Amino acid sequence: MMKNLVRKLVFALSVSLSAILFFAYYDFHFKWRNCFNEFGRCFDSETGVVYLEQSGILWLSLAVLATFGTLFQLKSLIR
Repeated sequence: MMKNLVRKLVFALSVSLSAILFFAYYDFHFKWRNCFNEFGRCFDSETGVVYLEQSGILWLSLAVLATFGTLFQLKSLIR
């Protein structure tokens, strides 16, 4: 019983982490994808933030890894 509760908690945490990382990918890379110059940078003059094109690979890979962890936890819960 306790083991199942821990699995449900880990599943909820991994779903949350996956959602947060996909939002970070969207916020820091995807919505700026047409703004990057030849150096792979995009400057947002409203906030004064420089977005890097390389950060998209990092955020997306972390989100995909978290999603795989979520699917693994789901598989454990279904059994």
